[in-house]
Amino acid sequence: VFKTSDGGETWSNVLSAGEYTGANEVVMDPSDPDTLYAALHQRHRTVAALINGGPESGIHKTTDGGESWRELENGLPKEDMGRIGLAVSPQDPGVVYATIELAHREGGFYRSADGGASWEKRSDYLSGGTGPHYYQEIFASPHELDRVYQMDVRLHVTEDGGKTFETVGHEFKHSDNHALAFDPDDPSYLLSGTDGGLYESWDRGQTWKFVANLPVTQFYKVALDNAEPFYHIYGGTQDNNTQGGPSETGNVHGIRNSDWFVTLFGDGHQPAVDPTNPNIVYSEWQQGNLVRHDRKTGEIVYIKPQPEPGDPPERFNWDSPILISPHDPARLYYASQRVWRSDDRGDSWTPVSGDLTRNQDRLVMPLMGRIWSYDAVWDLWAMSNYATITSLAESPLQEGLLYVGTDDGLVQVSEDGGETWRKIDTADISGVPEMAFVNDIKADLHDADTVYVAFDAHKQGDFAPYLVKSTDRGRSWKSIAGNLPDRHLVWRTVQDHENPELFFAATEFGIFFTLDGGEKWIELNGGVPTIAFRDLAIQRRENDLVGASFGRGFYVFDDYSLLRNLSKEVLEREVELFPVADAGWYVPRRPLGFSEKASQGDAFFTAPNPPFGAVVTYYLKEELQTRKEARREQEKKVQEEGGDNPYPGWTELELEAREEEPAILLTVQDEEGQVVRRLTGPVTKGFHRVAWDLRYPVPDAVTSPEPPQEEGFLDDSGGFLAAPGTYTVSLAKRVRGEVIDLGLEQSFRVVPMTEGTLDGATPAERTAFVERLGEALRVANGIDAKMDELQNRIGSIERALMHSTVSGPELDQRVREMGDRLADHRKTLQGHPVKQQIGEPTKPGVMNRLQVAVIGNRFSLYGPTATHLRSVEIAEGQLEELGTGLESLEGDLAALEEELEEAEVPWTPGRDVPEEGALDR
Repeated sequence: VFKTSDGGETWSNVLSAGEYTGANEVVMDPSDPDTLYAALHQRHRTVAALINGGPESGIHKTTDGGESWRELENGLPKEDMGRIGLAVSPQDPGVVYATIELAHREGGFYRSADGGASWEKRSDYLSGGTGPHYYQEIFASPHELDRVYQMDVRLHVTEDGGKTFETVGHEFKHSDNHALAFDPDDPSYLLSGTDGGLYESWDRGQTWKFVANLPVTQFYKVALDNAEPFYHIYGGTQDNNTQGGPSETGNVHGIRNSDWFVTLFGDGHQPAVDPTNPNIVYSEWQQGNLVRHDRKTGEIVYIKPQPEPGDPPERFNWDSPILISPHDPARLYYASQRVWRSDDRGDSWTPVSGDLTRNQDRLVMPLMGRIWSYDAVWDLWAMSNYATITSLAESPLQEGLLYVGTDDGLVQVSEDGGETWRKIDTADISGVPEMAFVNDIKADLHDADTVYVAFDAHKQGDFAPYLVKSTDRGRSWKSIAGNLPDRHLVWRTVQDHENPELFFAATEFGIFFTLDGGEKWIELNGGVPTIAFRDLAIQRRENDLVGASFGRGFYVFDDYSLLRNLSKEVLEREVELFPVADAGWYVPRRPLGFSEKASQGDAFFTAPNPPFGAVVTYYLKEELQTRKEARREQEKKVQEEGGDNPYPGWTELELEAREEEPAILLTVQDEEGQVVRRLTGPVTKGFHRVAWDLRYPVPDAVTSPEPPQEEGFLDDSGGFLAAPGTYTVSLAKRVRGEVIDLGLEQSFRVVPMTEGTLDGATPAERTAFVERLGEALRVANGIDAKMDELQNRIGSIERALMHSTVSGPELDQRVREMGDRLADHRKTLQGHPVKQQIGEPTKPGVMNRLQVAVIGNRFSLYGPTATHLRSVEIAEGQLEELGTGLESLEGDLAALEEELEEAEVPWTPGRDVPEEGALDR
C-alpha cells in the first residue's frame, strides 16, 4: 500500500515492498482529497494457476495513516486465508465486516464490533459460483446497521450482520454482481454494477431498471460474415453471450440495440461464420462448448468434439480456437490439447494430432517461488485449463499446412494436414520469454512459407509486445514488433489481402498499423479509445477493419484501403485524393421517425452508420492558411527567437479583413461532365473524409449568405437522389480568394442496392422527372423570393410616403393597388392565407402542387406516378402565369418609383441611387 498527501506528486510505501506491476484499488481520504491510498500487486511468475492466498494473507489496521500497521488476529481463522472483502459500517465505524476465503472453497462471514480488535464468525456464507476470485466485495448500507450486501452470482443481503443471507430480487436482472452504490437520501435506492451493465432499483431490489445506453461490452473475439447488403459482426463477450449485429443499417437511426441478436448463451468466445452462407454461425462458451447456430431458425446444434473411451480428458482453453478452413467451408478445425477436424460442419470429428502441449501438471509447478500443498488456497474454479491449444491457422495457399499455438509456450507445425508435427519451443525463439502464451498465429496470405505469431507474457508480469515472423515455416524467426510501445502486449494481428506489407495489430492500449511489414508501426487514432483490443478482422469485400475492444464494444474503420496507397512519397505531396468506393443507391428507412433517435429520448442508444453515399478521402500535407494565420505563425517564430514583430501595414491588415476563409472544394460530375454537386471539406493538415449524399443541391432561392433557419420542402443537405451510374470527383482549393484546380480526380460508381415490390419508373425516367421538378421548384422559390422583395419595396414606399411632402392620395392609392395585386399572386403560389390561418380547406397553390411531387419522390425510388406528373404539369402552367403577372407588376412598380424620385420622396429599396446633383435640388 502506498500513500500520497500531495495529490500524487510523491508517494510513501506504508505496507510491504517489492516490484509492482498493477493497481488493485485507489482510495481517496474523504476528509482530504489530496490524500490517496493505492493498493498494488507484485510481479510473480504465475503462469498456470491461481493461488488465491497464503501465509501472509490477513487483515491489518493502521491508526496513523499508514505509518505503522498491526495485524488483527483475535477471532480470525488460523489457517491460510485467501481473498478478503472488507466493509466498515457507515452507521457505526466500530463495526467492521469481513468475508474470508479459505482453502477448498470454504470460509465465511465475520463481524467485529470493536474496530477489529476481536472478531466473531457469523456464518459459513461465501460467494458462490465462480468463487471469491471473481466476487468478494461487500457493501455496508448507510441506512441500516448490520445490513450488508455481498457481491455474488446473485446479489445477497444480510440484515443481521451476516448470520443469515437472502437473495435480492433478480428475475429480469443480469447475474454476476461486482459493485453497489447507495443514495444517501433514499434507503430504497440501489445502483448495481454487474457483468451485464448497470441496474437501478427504487425498491431495494424487488424490481430493476436496466441502463441501456452504455456501450461497454467486453469482446474477446470477432468474426465477420459476407451478408448482403451489409455484413454482420459477431463477437464473443464476457458473460453477455455471443452476439451478432449489422455493420450498418439502411435506416436513419443507425444501429440500435434491437438490431443485435444472440447466437449463444453464457460467456461468448471465438465465433466463426461460414464465408459462403451467413446463416451458418459457430459460437462457443468457455471450456470448448461449441454449437452451430442456424440464423434462419434460431436453433443451435451442440457440436463439441468428444473423446473416445480410454482417451484422456480433453483440456479445452477458456477461449478455444475454431478455424474454418480457407480451402473448404465445410471443414472445421477445433482444438483442446489436440487438434480436431470435421468435414461436415461439426456433425462429426476426428482428431488429427496427439497432445501438442507440454502436458505439465500445474499443481506441482512452482508458483510464487515454491510448490504448494494440496491444502493451499487454490482457485481453479471457472479458470481456464492449462496446457491447451490457444491458436490455429491454416495456410490459404497450401492446403493442410497447419499451425498451432499453446498456452505453455509451444508452436507446432504440420505440413501434411496433421499426420506429423514439428515442435518449436519459445526458448528457441530469440527475445521471446520462455513459456510465453501464444495469443495469435496467422499464416501469410501471400506466401505459403511465412507465418506470424503474437506471444503474451503478461501473466509473468511482462507486458512487452512480442510479435515474430518466420519465412521458413517456423525454422527461424525475427521480431516485427518494431517500435510498438512498451507494455503494449499484442493480442492479435491481421494482414491486408492485397498489400503483403500492410498489417494491423491489436494491443493492450489500441490499434496500430504498419506499411513495411513491421519495421515501423503507427497508431490508429480517429476516435479509438485507449483500451485493450483483443481481436481484429478484415471484411475483404468492403475493406473494413473491425476491432473487438475489451470494454467499449466494436469499432469499425470503414474502407481502410487508402492505407494501401500510403508511402513517403504520397505523404510529401501537397495534396492526395484517394480512390472512392462504390456507393449504394437507396432511400434510408425511417422505422421510428426522422431523426437519429426519433422521439425515443437521450437514453435510446444508437451507434452511427457510416456516412450515406460516396465517401471521398483526401490528404493535406499542410493546413491551408489565411493571410492572418500565416502572419501569426511567422510572428510566433520571430517572437520565440526574441525578434521584433512590427505591424504589417494598413493595406495588409485590410486584405486580411476582406479575405475569404480557405476551403477545399469538391466537385462531383456525372458521365456527361455535368456538375451534380459542389461540396467543401476541411483544410487542416492530415486525412479527411467528406461524404456526398448522392443528392442534387436543393433548388431553394438563396436570399441570404446564411442558411435558412427553417427548412423548406427539402432539407439544406441535398435535394433529390441522382441516378445510378459513374461519377467523378475532383479537388480544388480556395486560398486568398483564388480557386486553384489541384488536378486530382477519382471516378466511382453509384450502384442500386434495393429492388421494390412493384415495378416503377426507370432510373432515366426518374432522373428526367426530378430535373423537371427541380427546375419547377427553382422557379417557384425564385418567385416566392421575388414576392418578398416586391413586398419589401411596396411596404417601404407606403412608409416613405408618410415621410414625404407629396400632396393628394393618388400615389397612396396606386401603392395599395399594387399590394393587392401582389397578394393575389401570392395566393396563387401558396393558397388562401385567411383560410389557412384557421385550417379551412383551400384550393391548392403552386407550392401545394409541387409538395405532392416532392413528398412522393423524396422518400421513394418508385415514382413518378401519374399524380406526381400531373401535379407538376399544373404547377408549371401556374408558374408561367405568375411569371407574366409579376413581370407586369414589377414594371408598374418601377414606373411608380421613378415618379417618387421626381417627387423627392425618401429613397426606398429598388430605386436607383440618387443622381449626381440631387443634393443641389
